[in-house]
Amino acid sequence: MQGQRRSLLLGVTGLVAAPWVHAQPRLPLKVVYPAPISALDARSDDLVALLRAALERTESSHGPFELQPSIPLETLARQIVQLEQGAGLSVIWASPSAVPERNLRPVRVPTRRGLLGFRVALIHERSQAALRRVRDADGLRRFVLGQGSSWPEVEMYRAHGFQVETGNYEALFRMLHQGRFDLFPRGVNEAFAEQAARAAQLPGLVVEKSLLIHYPLPYYFYCHRDANALADRLEKGLRAMVRDGSYEAHFWRFHGDAIRQARLQDRRLIQLSNPQLAPGSVPTDAALWLDPVALTRR
Repeated sequence: MQGQRRSLLLGVTGLVAAPWVHAQPRLPLKVVYPAPISALDARSDDLVALLRAALERTESSHGPFELQPSIPLETLARQIVQLEQGAGLSVIWASPSAVPERNLRPVRVPTRRGLLGFRVALIHERSQAALRRVRDADGLRRFVLGQGSSWPEVEMYRAHGFQVETGNYEALFRMLHQGRFDLFPRGVNEAFAEQAARAAQLPGLVVEKSLLIHYPLPYYFYCHRDANALADRLEKGLRAMVRDGSYEAHFWRFHGDAIRQARLQDRRLIQLSNPQLAPGSVPTDAALWLDPVALTRR
């Protein structure tokens, strides 16, 4: 009799406990991304917003998440090491020409539709008259370019015969102001905000008005090579955004003003190849990419 009572109590306890167990909420997925390296560094605001949008788009199927910035990491090389080691970062963003893809998992939906390969230049205003006379890459080679020390574009420009001075990100603006080089090529999405943020402390720095350099430059999210669940979730979210139009809406919300401000239709297009891109690293879906000729005719 006592055994029957014990069995009955255990059964009732199980019936009461089971709904409580199944009602436990999922713990949020913690996603750590690279923090800006200075208070003036707004280069990745659009990528953080896109990362959030892709995770929100998959929240009903994959559960809640929590986005969190890392400590500031000055170079992409340091970000890659942390991501490879699974020590502090969940995701980074970069071009495949800058990342050892065999060690990381790419999400092959371009985060900016290739816009980062559309380059206008920051210059000192005294150089504008001479740059108006440039007609092609040969003419541009007479000027010295500035680039970040660890940026993959350094070797790409040098492969095309350009002289390149290097430095860290914030120092490059001061070096340009001091005349250490002539042009600081920046993405169309970067140049105007960077110039405005430094106008008071570096007077005379302006966005050059007559040239547009273009080369293929995809920019992807990357996860740890074993973080397949996160990479698959991001790809699912981004492709859902492509289908419903929110991917393109995000692009124009963040970059439309800069594209219009750049007046690309008034610029001479200087087209360069990018020998650093491996075969297969650029998806062929035309809907994901900007057409440089079409963009300069808008």
